[in-house]
Amino acid sequence: MQRTIVQPPVPGDAALAELKHWLGINRPNEDETLAQLLHASLTICEAFTGKTPLRQTVEELIPLAGGWQELVSRPVREVTGAALITTDGTREVIAALADALEWRISGSACIQLRRPLDGQGLALQLVVGIAEDWSGLPAPLRHGIIRLAAHHFRHRDAPSGASASAVPPASVTALWRPWRDVRFG
Repeated sequence: MQRTIVQPPVPGDAALAELKHWLGINRPNEDETLAQLLHASLTICEAFTGKTPLRQTVEELIPLAGGWQELVSRPVREVTGAALITTDGTREVIAALADALEWRISGSACIQLRRPLDGQGLALQLVVGIAEDWSGLPAPLRHGIIRLAAHHFRHRDAPSGASASAVPPASVTALWRPWRDVRFG
């Protein structure tokens, strides 16, 4: 499965203000850097937990296979559209989703074709995310994102490998661990 972000999450001014407060910054000259660190921290949070923290729209491409197929994006709030990718690569919008697809949404989502379709695959448009906006994000996730962004800001001048790591600090993973999806096999 291939996933593309159509509309990225927007942490907003509240997230930036919270990060600046955490760092003790009151000047606007670092805002762009801090906003980029917030986006990176959201991405790392999603990779660690297996769940999208803030609402975003994504497209997932799935094969035209029989049986239930589990989608990659979590948690799925709704399926907003589908298009058949024809054999020549063009897309045909599926107007009546309920006639072509059956889905189950409960955190993760599973999709099943109701009837056979000919083509290369199916492009599904989904709205995903734990929270609608920054204020709705559970405190442990929000605080972990802030701590991680602050950690990267404080260590931005460190030599590669010295203090910069692909693994979030233990104080962050402790906050995120209860939200983590564990998959076997």
